[in-house]
Amino acid sequence: MSVLLGLRPEVQDTCISLGLMLLFVLFVGLARVIARQQLHRPVVHAFVLEFLATFQLCCCTHELQVLSEQDSAHPTWTLTLIYFFSLVHGLTLVGTASNPCGVMMQMILGGMSPEMGAVRLLAQLVSALCSRYCISALWSLSLTKYHYDERILACRNPIHTDMSKAIIIEAICSFIFHSALLHFQEVRTKLRIHLLAALITFLAYAGGSLTGALFNPALALSLHFPCFDELFYKFFVVYWLAPSVGVLLMILMFSFFLPWLHNNQMTNKKE
Repeated sequence: MSVLLGLRPEVQDTCISLGLMLLFVLFVGLARVIARQQLHRPVVHAFVLEFLATFQLCCCTHELQVLSEQDSAHPTWTLTLIYFFSLVHGLTLVGTASNPCGVMMQMILGGMSPEMGAVRLLAQLVSALCSRYCISALWSLSLTKYHYDERILACRNPIHTDMSKAIIIEAICSFIFHSALLHFQEVRTKLRIHLLAALITFLAYAGGSLTGALFNPALALSLHFPCFDELFYKFFVVYWLAPSVGVLLMILMFSFFLPWLHNNQMTNKKE
């Protein structure tokens, strides 16, 4: 702490925010290890791991938004942090989705039973709300000048375009991201994590200034819960319905339409 006191105030704030994000990762990592050792019922085990993964993602993203405001004149800094923490999440949250759309994709493709999918979805939504209370309690300590209660209690509308464009952006981001998840499964794990982190960073750069490019209903609920209360229809359509539609279109294209088109072409060639 004495080392931080010798730094400029803005550097101190940045170090504190980064330290908090790393603490979230360490806490969740320790909790995951304990859960794997102590919980043997598959349903309870899946619920706890999904809860912890979503909690880490939401809390880190809350703090990442704070960091982006601390140095808003240099967006490269924010993108670098997005890439780095996407790598961290990819390495530490293996086996979890942290995204309702990812769970929905696995259920539709037959990789997860509806019962297990429902458990994971419940865990994500409960965790998204719990992360808000945790962040609110943490920010009430005013560890930096950017930490204050009003920040999390007020609706900070991230949509800076008309509703139709916002829907298209979130649907396209979800389509692209889950297409990558589906088709990168055969890629080596270390390379796959880097590719997905780079893709998340690109999508955040492309759509972040317009909608936040969240393409994750649970994360959107955690970040913008007051907005769901005030503008429920708009936020439900943009941040819940649009990403879900993007996933459904992706599944229809790659699992049904393209195979059907390929089979038709092969049949025509034989004739």
